[in-house]
Amino acid sequence: MYSKNLKIGVLGSGIVGRVLGAAFHKEGHDVMIGTRDTSKEEITKWLSENQGTQAGSFESTAAFGDIIVLATPGGATLEIIEQAGKNNFTGKTIIDATNPISAQPPVNGVLSFFTDYNSSLLEQIQALLPNANPVKAFSSVGNAFMYKPQFTEGTPSMFIAGNNEEAKATVTAILTNFGWETEDMGKAEAARAIEPLSILWCLPGFTKNQWHHAFKLLKK
Repeated sequence: MYSKNLKIGVLGSGIVGRVLGAAFHKEGHDVMIGTRDTSKEEITKWLSENQGTQAGSFESTAAFGDIIVLATPGGATLEIIEQAGKNNFTGKTIIDATNPISAQPPVNGVLSFFTDYNSSLLEQIQALLPNANPVKAFSSVGNAFMYKPQFTEGTPSMFIAGNNEEAKATVTAILTNFGWETEDMGKAEAARAIEPLSILWCLPGFTKNQWHHAFKLLKK
C-alpha cells in the first residue's frame, strides 16, 4: 500500500520521468531515476535541482524501487524492462505512463500507434512481467499537468487500468496526492481505450497549438 518515505524507481530520464521523479521527491519519497547515461546534462541538472535524489542504471533503479514508474519511450519500453532485469519487478506496483506511439509523424495532428485497437502496451508489459502489477496512469495528459494540475473547471480525471486491485488502490492514493480524481476503468484490457486518449490529447496541440487541457469525466 501507499505510504510516505517509499523508494521510487523511475525508468526513463526524459521530461516525463524527470517531472514525475521531482513530484515524488516533493511528496517526501526517495527517488532514483534510471537512464543509460547518468552524466548527461539533463540528469546532472535534475539532480542539482532535486537534492537527495539519485541516478543510476535501469537495473539498479528497478532494484531500488518499492514502486517503479515506467516513463520510457513506448517503442523502447519492453527492451528497457529486459535491461532492468525482470526479477526486479516481481511483486511490485508498476506505474505505466507510456504510450505506444510510433516513429511516424502525425497526420493532420493524429499520432500513429504501433499497437492496434485490440491490444495495448500495458497488456504487453503485463505479459512480459506476469508476476508484477502494472497500472496504466499519467498517459492521457501532458507532463506540465501531471503534478498538482490547476484548472478553473475543477479537478481533472486520470483514467487507470490494471489487473491488481491493491496496486490500483496504491496508484489511486498517489494520484489523489498529486491532485487528480481517479477513474478506474477496470482490467488491463481497458488500456486499449485509455492509451488512445493520448492521441486525442495531442490533437489540439498539433492543430491549434493548444496544450493546456486535461480530461474530465462528468457523472450524474
